Amino acid sequence: MAVMSKTRSVLTLTGSVINKVLSFIVFSLLDVLDFLLCYGYKLADFLIEAEWKPCYCSSAKEAIPSCGKILVSEQGESKIVRLTSSKLQLEEISDTLYNRPSCATEISKSTVNEIKQLRQRGTMMKSSEKIKRSGAGRSTFTINSTIIEMLQGKIGREQLHPIPRWSDCDCKTCTCWTSSCKETLFVRADGAKDNMQEDVLFIHGFISSSAFWTETLFPNFSKSGKSMYRLLAIDLLGFGRSPKPTDSLYTLREHLDMIEHSVLEPYRVKSFHIVAHSLGCILALALAVKHPASVKSLTLLAPPYFPVPKGEQATQYLLRKLAPRRVWPLMTFGASIACWYEHISRTVCLLVCKNHRLWEFLTKLLTRNRIRTFLIEGFCCHTHNAAWHTLHNIICGTAGKIDGYLDTVRSRLRCNVTVIHGRDDELIPVECSFNVQSRIPRAQVKVIDNKDHITIVVGRQKDFAKELEEIWKNSRAN
Repeated sequence: MAVMSKTRSVLTLTGSVINKVLSFIVFSLLDVLDFLLCYGYKLADFLIEAEWKPCYCSSAKEAIPSCGKILVSEQGESKIVRLTSSKLQLEEISDTLYNRPSCATEISKSTVNEIKQLRQRGTMMKSSEKIKRSGAGRSTFTINSTIIEMLQGKIGREQLHPIPRWSDCDCKTCTCWTSSCKETLFVRADGAKDNMQEDVLFIHGFISSSAFWTETLFPNFSKSGKSMYRLLAIDLLGFGRSPKPTDSLYTLREHLDMIEHSVLEPYRVKSFHIVAHSLGCILALALAVKHPASVKSLTLLAPPYFPVPKGEQATQYLLRKLAPRRVWPLMTFGASIACWYEHISRTVCLLVCKNHRLWEFLTKLLTRNRIRTFLIEGFCCHTHNAAWHTLHNIICGTAGKIDGYLDTVRSRLRCNVTVIHGRDDELIPVECSFNVQSRIPRAQVKVIDNKDHITIVVGRQKDFAKELEEIWKNSRAN
């Protein structure tokens, strides 16, 4: 037994070292590739659209704009002032959009910092106290050229880029929102219509769509359940059949406003249950905090909650936890590509999303499996602009707010909170659900064996539909 244990530990250590070395090599090459693609896309955008496509490669410059048109953010908590035709709005953006150091730079900085900490630990503690005291009354502002370029067109009441862009899909499914005079989310309503007793709002996760719910759960709810509950599944802003504006920053405010204007107001929803998956859990918590008296139950699937240690910058900490730039496991590798590389991820969208009809056809031809087909549709029907900004502004940008949201749910909301997680989830670890329970002790955590980030719903939709009806029934009794 001892020999087996030592052998296993040696193999684990060896595998970890190999993974780190390969990851450093691969991601260093990807840093170079992303740099080259930046200029490639600038040239392509100029030749096809006769203007440069702004990107976040340029570093933020410390200054205060003299023109007074756009004020961009305070370090650590990035904010911009957005001017519209009718009002002035303060938008919160994540600094991870424009502050993503290369792999080699990050390693060199961490090495230097460790050496300094070992040599000057006492000196640094004293100096940090002086810095805090001297900087208590000051604010440092930064300007990011990308945000300025994106907003200048909106200030002048002009569309910055055509819809769709050359690298986006122009099929009817992806552009159906442009034919409507109202820019509202796509909502799939099912269940009770006349004698409806309660509403249920379903919020999907990242690069997904309402089909994640409508193709799995909706057909499996009981007749009595469909006679009592009105089921409302949405495509989030920038995904599925919902609007995909090219000048949007896809901030938390924009997502919440669209949910309110597309669901709560037109459907006259006064009280409702929420079922959310992955990134949708963040929006669900924010919505619950905004409407504390209206939420009857919260069901969160695989919530991406990583408590931020004291002294850490929340956005950067979450970026590294969610996407640690490792080649293995593959889910982590994919998340790292999506989070760290703006132009490589745009290339993926160009190859996959723009040609999603081809991939859907091949999927149907090869698998003849409807479940997998709708997953492909949800994965492909979005723009790079929507995915990139939603990922950073919602998942990373709200990292410092989640504690407050959870505390509000614990203290101000009386609804039942249920957290469900797949034990084999390689993207969002099971610990995240227990972290939620640590902030909301009354929350019930259910860990499902042999299920991952997707199969927590897909493949067990019948059982999950029964569980949801039981959760809603219990909330009514309470």
